[in-house]
Amino acid sequence: MSIQEKLLEAMKVAMKAKDSLRLSTIRMARTALKNAEIDTRQELDATEAIKILSTLVKQRREAAEAYRETRPELAEKEELEVVILQEFLPSQLSEVELAELVTKAVAESGASSMRDMGAVMKLVTPQTTGRADGKLVSELVRKQLVG
Repeated sequence: MSIQEKLLEAMKVAMKAKDSLRLSTIRMARTALKNAEIDTRQELDATEAIKILSTLVKQRREAAEAYRETRPELAEKEELEVVILQEFLPSQLSEVELAELVTKAVAESGASSMRDMGAVMKLVTPQTTGRADGKLVSELVRKQLVG
């Protein structure tokens, strides 16, 4: 079952349950995917759909962070949306698993300094797309290269 199909089924369930937050979040995700299909004039594959949903999660996290001090109720809403969106993404990698991937990529690329960060990120990013926050991945790469 594709991500779009899962979203459609979840939307139907949310409608029947009258869960307005879940329904609006799923509709937003479906709209983002549909707009991407229109822009590219072709159907999205699973990888592209995951990238778009990951972007939506990142946007929600950043918005929650921005709202945290001034509007805690909006921050909470954004965080709930993140939880809903993550249901449609592959399972998240733990920090230990991420550290292992980074270590392998550093060894594989022969990286020895911060100048090699791009090469390491190029190897790690395809393995972590939709499964880990990009900011966390780059921090781990930076720590490995500096330390």
